[in-house]
Amino acid sequence: MSVMLDFLEVCKGTGDVYVHHNMRFQTVLVMGYAVAGKPDVALQMLGRMRFQGLDLDTFSYHVLLNSLIEGVFFEGFEAIFKQISLRGFEGVVTRVLKMKYLCKQKLLDEAEAYFRGLVNEGKVDKCRRGEMFGYAHALSVLVDGFCQNGLFVKAGELIEEISKLELVPMESAYGLWLKNLVHAGEIDAAFKFMKSKKSLEGYVPDIFWCNSLLFRLLKDNRLEDACDLLIEMKENQISVNTVTMNAALCFFCKVGMVEVAHKLYKSKLEFGFSPNTMAYNYLINSLCGVGSSGEAYSLLKNSIKQGYFPSTRAFSVLADALCRQGKLDMVMELVLLALSKNFRLSDSTYERVISALCRAGRFEDGYVMHGEFNRRNRVATVATYRQLIHGFSKSNRGHVASRLLIEMQDKGHQPTRKMFRAVFRCLCDMENPEMHFFKLLEMQLYRHKFNTKVYNFFIDEAGRSKKPELAREVFEMMQRNGIEPNVGSHVFILKAFLRNGRISDALNFLKATHDSKMDEKLYRAMVVGLCEVKRTDLALDFLKAMQSKELVPSMECYEAVVRLLCSTKNYDMVVKIINDLKKCQRKLTSLIGNVLLLHSLKSNELYESWVRSRDVQNDTSSDLSNLGLLIRAFSGHLEVSLEYLEGLIEQCFPPDIYTCNMLLRMLCMRDLDRAQKYFNRLRDKGFEPNRWTFDIMAHGHFKHGRQVQGRLWVDEMSRKGFDPT
Repeated sequence: MSVMLDFLEVCKGTGDVYVHHNMRFQTVLVMGYAVAGKPDVALQMLGRMRFQGLDLDTFSYHVLLNSLIEGVFFEGFEAIFKQISLRGFEGVVTRVLKMKYLCKQKLLDEAEAYFRGLVNEGKVDKCRRGEMFGYAHALSVLVDGFCQNGLFVKAGELIEEISKLELVPMESAYGLWLKNLVHAGEIDAAFKFMKSKKSLEGYVPDIFWCNSLLFRLLKDNRLEDACDLLIEMKENQISVNTVTMNAALCFFCKVGMVEVAHKLYKSKLEFGFSPNTMAYNYLINSLCGVGSSGEAYSLLKNSIKQGYFPSTRAFSVLADALCRQGKLDMVMELVLLALSKNFRLSDSTYERVISALCRAGRFEDGYVMHGEFNRRNRVATVATYRQLIHGFSKSNRGHVASRLLIEMQDKGHQPTRKMFRAVFRCLCDMENPEMHFFKLLEMQLYRHKFNTKVYNFFIDEAGRSKKPELAREVFEMMQRNGIEPNVGSHVFILKAFLRNGRISDALNFLKATHDSKMDEKLYRAMVVGLCEVKRTDLALDFLKAMQSKELVPSMECYEAVVRLLCSTKNYDMVVKIINDLKKCQRKLTSLIGNVLLLHSLKSNELYESWVRSRDVQNDTSSDLSNLGLLIRAFSGHLEVSLEYLEGLIEQCFPPDIYTCNMLLRMLCMRDLDRAQKYFNRLRDKGFEPNRWTFDIMAHGHFKHGRQVQGRLWVDEMSRKGFDPT
């Protein structure tokens, strides 16, 4: 249309005076602008003609009149309509356009009155045969106007009334009536109307309306009605077209006749039809649904080669099926073929294919797919980057993993700590790890403008990656760059030394730190770190040093010390630590309580150490007496009700899922029926069993000789996705 407008502008701007006074030339300009959707310019050209004493002919006036309706120039319509009447050009086309004009303005009552006036004045029944089709079109316009405004009852009544008069051909009005019924979802009414008109008038709808109804039936899953319509079309010898064949193919897919649908597709040249997007989607979905992904692959591959891409949905369904079946070479071939034809694939398809390639260990191929994705200015998801980064990290390709990490940040994503850790560990296992490590550090510092958090993060990760010297270098670099290390920096460097057994370095670093504000946090880090490397003696020394300096150990310190002491069976010291906690009026955490319960179940040694503690024996009113009862019960020296035991636990420390499992384990060792009741009660309370819960129940049944029930628990465990120990 833009080419046409350019041509008209060139013609309008010509300087030839003779041309400008040529009526045919001016008429062509008016009609050209009218057809091109520029009725305002067409009116200007008409004004110029009239000024020159020229005028339009009948045909040109009606072209202009129609363009004014389409362009919603209603005032212009009234003026031109009067001009047509004054010149005696008014005829059936004028009246049809008048009807169209009234309907366009939603003046439906006036439109109906105008049409009835034409009928009553006898202009319809006295017209020539050719003009009858014009009035038939006017009726169609009015029917369509009623339907578009929801006046279906009125439209139906008008059709019945006019059809009885037998004045005009009704096929056009019937067709529009059917179309609107179908679009409105009134399928039953459409069917009833078709059958009624066929029996009374022998009416056979046009193929276009049949196809419209057929697709609506398929969309609504009214497969029996769709089948009836296809049969009826065949009986009425309605010549099917490509649309009908596509509908039939969709129908066969919907009713499960996939082989028939596939055969019809293979015979498309014989029938002379081209499958549309819907047909391709149905056929590919159906073939994948019956496990024939290979056939679907061939179908889609051929269509792409012919330059036709069904839809991203169809491609996604097939790619998903091929990925599930491990046919990754097929998927890659399809993706690369589609991209070579410049077809756009969905983000989810890329993600699914890359994910499948990574799961199969084909990280290089996944990287190729990722590169294609990037070249099209698309942004991969965090999940895609995660799989690629972890994949290349596991395969010792740290430089690629590092590159992906930076790229991910450039794309606006924030890598998780786990991703960074995977890249760090991989870089530290490569040749010349220092170079790779500091290169990544420099890039992160540049990105985050030398933020202290970045330094701390790299110090921590260097320690976790068994590279304490790198951690020290980062710490020193921080100072050289004028960044003052904070408490976190000191804690991370201490942990880096302790995790790697460099205890003397940790002690020397602590001595060199002369900041009393940091003492408490640094001492806490020392206690926890020494416990992690199982240096009980030093951990206890630092705990005592904290108390002597009036520093407050965190509960994490006590948890680490109690866990370590219990693992070395130093229960006398455990009892002493618990006594110290209670003297400081500090409550036990769930972790400490659970560790005590676990070791009480394992042996009597903790209970015996508790008994030897004279303070606990004499203090029957304190919380310690409740804890003593709890240890006594779990050691098997006290028989109490389950409810009483639960109450004791709640008084001593906050119970969690681990506590429930400990209690369940104790019951399984002594009374399996009580254990089963307790398990059921937990379920009723909304407790979600984990792997250890099922494992405890299964082992309990096996130990009591209940092999059948034990196997049932193992089966239940597997169904939940847990592996038995």
